[in-house]
Amino acid sequence: MGGEAPEPRRLTRALSIGGGDGGWVPEEMLHLVMGFVEDPRDREAASLVCRRWHRIDALSRKHVTVPFCYAVSPARLLARFPRLESLAVKGKPRAAMYGLIPDDWGAYARPWVTELAAPLECLKALQLRRMVVTDDDLAELVRARGHMLQELKLDKCTGFSTDGLRLVARSCRSLRTLFLEECQVTDKGNEWIHDLAAGCPVLATLNFHMTELEVMPADLELLAKNCKSLISLKISDCDLSDLIGFFQFATTLEEFAGGTFNEQGELAKYGNVKFPSRLCSLGLTFMGTNEMPIIFPFSAILKKLDLQYTFLTTEDHCQLIAKCPNLLVLAVRNVIGDRGLGVVADTCKKLQRLRIERGDDEGGLQEEQGGVSQVGLTAIAVGCRELKYIAAYVSDITNGALESIGTFCKELYDFRLVLLDREERITELPLDNGVRALLRGCTKLRRFALYLRPGGLSDVGLGYIGQCSGNIQYMLLGNVGETDDGLIRFALGCVNLRKLELRSCCFSEQALALAMLQMPALRYVWVEGYKASQTGGDLMLMARPYWNIEFTPPNPENARLAEDGEPCVDKAQILAYYSLAGKRLDCPQSVVPLYPA
Repeated sequence: MGGEAPEPRRLTRALSIGGGDGGWVPEEMLHLVMGFVEDPRDREAASLVCRRWHRIDALSRKHVTVPFCYAVSPARLLARFPRLESLAVKGKPRAAMYGLIPDDWGAYARPWVTELAAPLECLKALQLRRMVVTDDDLAELVRARGHMLQELKLDKCTGFSTDGLRLVARSCRSLRTLFLEECQVTDKGNEWIHDLAAGCPVLATLNFHMTELEVMPADLELLAKNCKSLISLKISDCDLSDLIGFFQFATTLEEFAGGTFNEQGELAKYGNVKFPSRLCSLGLTFMGTNEMPIIFPFSAILKKLDLQYTFLTTEDHCQLIAKCPNLLVLAVRNVIGDRGLGVVADTCKKLQRLRIERGDDEGGLQEEQGGVSQVGLTAIAVGCRELKYIAAYVSDITNGALESIGTFCKELYDFRLVLLDREERITELPLDNGVRALLRGCTKLRRFALYLRPGGLSDVGLGYIGQCSGNIQYMLLGNVGETDDGLIRFALGCVNLRKLELRSCCFSEQALALAMLQMPALRYVWVEGYKASQTGGDLMLMARPYWNIEFTPPNPENARLAEDGEPCVDKAQILAYYSLAGKRLDCPQSVVPLYPA
C-alpha cells in the first residue's frame, strides 16, 4: 500500500529458551522444563542446543541406560551425569541367552560398581543385564549405597551367590524392588529371604523366577506379614499347597508367578488355595487340565496370564482363555494352536502383548495341526487390534498373514517372528510382499525381528525392509537375502537403525563392512554365521574413529548344542560397536580385537 517493505523475519538462536548471549530465562525454569523431557533421544538433541542446555541436561538427568557396557567408561559417564538417580547397564550380546557366547566373554560389573557406587551420591536404582556380578561387587554396592538403594535389578546375571543377596537384604532397608529373574545364583542357603522379610519392610517387588533358589514357605509368610506394600512376587519352584498361609497374609498382592503343582491330578490338595482379591497377573508352573479350574473364579479380572510352563492342551487353552476377556498380556507356547489363537482373537479385545514360544521339540504335548500358522496370526491381527507387541514361533506363514498384521495392528511397536523348520514345505515363500506390507502399515514399529528359513526372503524383500523401516531402531534378521547386493540395498534405507543383529546369512565380510558404513545411526552390530575368513581382514573396511571391531574366528573343533537344541559348530562372529572407551582390555582368547588394534 505504498509503505516500506516489512523487515524479513530473522530466526536466531537467541529466540530459543535460554539460548544466545542474553540468557534471559531463569535457570530454575530450564531445569523444570527439562524435567518433562523423558525420551533419551529428545534429551540428547536438547543437550546440543548450547553449552548451557548441555550443562543443565547433565545436572538434571535422573536416569541413563548404557546399551552396551563397553560403549563408555564409568568415569566418563560420571563426569557427564553426576546426579543420576537410576542407572541401567547392559552387558553380553543377546546371543548369550542361546548359548552362543562363552562364559568368559566379559561384561564384568566390577568397574561399574567400584567407580560409580560411591561418587553417584543420588543413585537409588541400579539395573545390570547379562553381566558378571560377584558377591564382592554386591558388598561394594551395599557399602556405598545400601542406606538409600531402592531398586536392584540383576537380569540374567551370573557370578554371585545367596551370601551376596543376604548382605543386600541385611543392609538395604529402603529396598523396594529386588529382581533376579533367570540369574545363575549359587545357592548357599535360603536365609536371605528371611533376612529380606525381616529387614526390608517397604519391599514391593521380589522376583527370583526361573532360578534354582530354594524357598521356605515360612519365609514367604513372614515376607507377606512384614512387607505390607508387596504387590509382585515371582518365585522359583514351590508347591502351591504350601503357599496357603502366604496368600492369606499377602492382601495387597497383584502379581504372582512360580507356584507349582507338583502332584498333577490331585485337585483336592489344592482346593484350599485362595488367591488374594487384588491378584490380576498370574503364571503357574506344571498346571494341568485337572488343576486349571483353580483359576476360574477370578479369571475375568486377570490382566496378565503366563501359560508357558504348564501342561495344558490346546483345548485347555481354549477353555481358560475364553474366561479371560480383560487380558492385556498373554504368554503361551505354540501348543495353543491356531484354534486357541482364534479364541484369543474372539475374547481378548484389549490384548496389548502376545508371546508365543516354541513347544516341546522332543515330543510330549503335540501341537494340533502343526502348531501356530498363518491362520492363527491372521485371526489375532483382525481380532486384537490394540496389540503393541507380538513375538511368535510359527510352523507356517504366508504373505497374507503379514499383510493382515500391517492392515489391522496399527499400534504395533515390537514385532518378532521365527519360522520353525519342522515342516518340510512352507505354504508361501519368499515373504517379500508380506514383510513390505507389514512395515508400511505398522508405522509405530521400532523393534523388528525376522528369523526365517533359506529362501524366506529374497534380495528384493531385504531391500523392502530397508525402504520401509525408516523409524526402526533395533533389528534382528536370520536366513534372509540371497546375495551381497541385497544387504547393500537393505543398508541404504536404514537411516535410524541403531542396533543390528544378523544370523545365518550368506553375506561376505566385505559386504558386511560396506553395509555398516551406509547406516549413519548404527551404534552396535553383532553377526554370527556368514562367509567368514580366518582373519576377518575385510572387516577393516569399516574401521573409523570410535568404532570398535571384534572378531571371533570360526572353530569347527568346538561342535556343541546351542540352547535352542540345534547342533552347531562355533561359527565366526563379528561384534562392532561405537565406543568412547577405546579398546577393551578384558577380551578372552577366543576374541580378536581388530580395531583399535
